[in-house]
Amino acid sequence: MTPLAPLITRFLQEYMPRQRGYSPQTCDTYAISFKLLLQYAAKRTGTRPSRLFIEQLDAPLIVDFLAHIEQERGNGSSTRNLRLAAIRAFMRYVEHQAPSALAQIGQIEAIPVKRHDQKLIRHLTMEEVRAILNAPDLAKRSGVRDRAMLHLCFAGGLRVSELVGILLENVSLGRTPSVMVKGKGRRERCLPLWKETARDLRVWLSVRGPVRAPELFVNAEGAAMTRAGFEYVLDKHVRAAAKTCASLDGRSVSPHQLRHSCAVIMLQATRDIRKVALWLGHADVRTTEVYLRMDPSEKLEAVEAVVPPELRRGRFRAPDALIASLMADSAPQAGVGQATPARHAFTGHVPAGPRQPCLAPGVGGPHLGMLLDAAMGVGSPRTL
Repeated sequence: MTPLAPLITRFLQEYMPRQRGYSPQTCDTYAISFKLLLQYAAKRTGTRPSRLFIEQLDAPLIVDFLAHIEQERGNGSSTRNLRLAAIRAFMRYVEHQAPSALAQIGQIEAIPVKRHDQKLIRHLTMEEVRAILNAPDLAKRSGVRDRAMLHLCFAGGLRVSELVGILLENVSLGRTPSVMVKGKGRRERCLPLWKETARDLRVWLSVRGPVRAPELFVNAEGAAMTRAGFEYVLDKHVRAAAKTCASLDGRSVSPHQLRHSCAVIMLQATRDIRKVALWLGHADVRTTEVYLRMDPSEKLEAVEAVVPPELRRGRFRAPDALIASLMADSAPQAGVGQATPARHAFTGHVPAGPRQPCLAPGVGGPHLGMLLDAAMGVGSPRTL
């Protein structure tokens, strides 16, 4: 039996940051996945997390854990796949540390990712963004900070980790205002700022005061702003903005929606997906293509650029009276004195024979036996 605690400790503290060079944010994301897994395994086996063995994390337990986070925690398929990816990465590390568990690890590696619907990303309109940015009280120091944070997050299309990680030394508010951001994959990018965004940052720096934290944005205690702190600030001002913007009433707005909103507005302005990818810091332009599905103007432009084919027009006619009656009976009955669309469409004649009386209009049309007689050639010519 191989203890699990030393393996996870070395994986998170040595292998990921030192050997692979993963960022602290990536290590924290992996740690959250293992925390959820160990809590579930400890409850399932009746063992403390620190006393678990690697052999207890078999494929059936992993499958049940993935079902647990979907059904009981309410996570989506994408989150489920993210947890599975972290478990797989850890198991590949365990292969070299505990060769006796190779068969067990192979079964875990065989657990497939789950396909899911690719829904459109939710974003904010410019009116909704304006309402949120106008919500902070600029007569207070916290309101000045919140306006600068929200404005920079939207204008730069920043991730939350990028926003709270901006250092004061990386902000330039001279003749050409700009900010340097360290993004995902440790990729740095320099973003120019709107004059309005730079003005809000200047006001914030004038009231920021001497604090020890090197980050641009700090909380009330002078420490660096956290992800949870920014989420709280955004939620507070969204609720305040809902009083003047009805579309925000009862709506949950995540920090990433500000980034999506910036991407959509920039795509509509530039018509260039490559520029949007460069602005957002995407390593692959295929990641940015999701915004093409969100913007209807791109599709409308393609539709208007193509001349539709000229088609011959016609009108459907039922082949005989029986088919016309069946079509009429299957359609919703019209009101008294109104004919159904199927009866309007049929204008053929029935072969000759004795004339049969018709039912009153709106009752359902001729009797089926009469129509059968007409279709067989019995009855006088008449028009249905």
